[in-house]
Amino acid sequence: MKFRTFAAFVAPSILMMLLFIAFPLVSVLKQSFYLTQPVYEMVEVETCTPGFLTQTCVTETKAQPQLDEFGKIVTTTTFVGLQSYQNVLEFGRVKAAWAKRSWSEFQTIDFWKALRFTLTFTFITLPLILGMGLGIALVINNATRALRGPVIFLSLLPMIITPVIGALSIRWLFIGDGILTAGLEWWLERDIAMFAQAWTLELMMMFYRVWHVAPFAAIIFYAGLQTVNQDSLESAVIDGASRWQRLRYVIVPHLMPLIVFVTLIHLMDAYRVFEEVVGFSSQAHVISLQWLTYDFLVPDQAGNRSVSRASASAMLTMIGIVILLVPVLRRTWRDHRGGH
Repeated sequence: MKFRTFAAFVAPSILMMLLFIAFPLVSVLKQSFYLTQPVYEMVEVETCTPGFLTQTCVTETKAQPQLDEFGKIVTTTTFVGLQSYQNVLEFGRVKAAWAKRSWSEFQTIDFWKALRFTLTFTFITLPLILGMGLGIALVINNATRALRGPVIFLSLLPMIITPVIGALSIRWLFIGDGILTAGLEWWLERDIAMFAQAWTLELMMMFYRVWHVAPFAAIIFYAGLQTVNQDSLESAVIDGASRWQRLRYVIVPHLMPLIVFVTLIHLMDAYRVFEEVVGFSSQAHVISLQWLTYDFLVPDQAGNRSVSRASASAMLTMIGIVILLVPVLRRTWRDHRGGH
């Protein structure tokens, strides 16, 4: 292929990656080292209230943002280095909690609380999604031709539903007098509050993620099952291999590149978990790194946003994703080199 032809195909992708990935990433990295704050000025404010004969007036000195000639708030930007990262990580509180050997106090630190849930969520849902996806794919593959279409359609329904809507649907089943909660209360003969504890919330959020993403893995694996060498399977049957042995020694090794692909996609997606926190309204008990970044960007009562902390939190989240992906990518690269 000529260089001009190659460049014509690749240039649009490179341009889009630069515009929508590289430049924003550099901007976020830069913002994490700078602190932008509004400039306040002290002004005297007179407040008057009606009285019997005369009104009562009180003069107070208040701080309010300074406005420029166009009515916009005047801000000042200061280079703070790694201070924003220190404010997010809160190493002082971490040391204090470590000295007391207090896990509960450690979990009151937002970043580490969010990191603990994010890692737990990612590593528990990953094997469940791979296992359920492979199981659904095997069911579809072994179904008769007449049933294969309806089975595929039913298995894809959770993936078709919008993530937030799906999370809200699961929440409505369990919250208050929801159908499933009412059924459990009748069966166990006791009151159940699924949203009053962190661990029950986490279980429901993980259940929803597996229910929502497993169909994606199933379709990927089902496509891979169509390319399994039938001669190898027949040879295994002749040699007396059981179903489990055929699955373990023939099918799974054949699907390994697809398993690695689904793993990469899920690691990137699960580490950025956000819809479940919003859908289940779990902010009081369970938060994620992505939600923490969003919370920093929510304006406070004065209308200020912690852009510097949000940028630092976003960069730390991205670093975490890279750390998770490195072992999988190294394995992929090693297998690729071994294949040549």
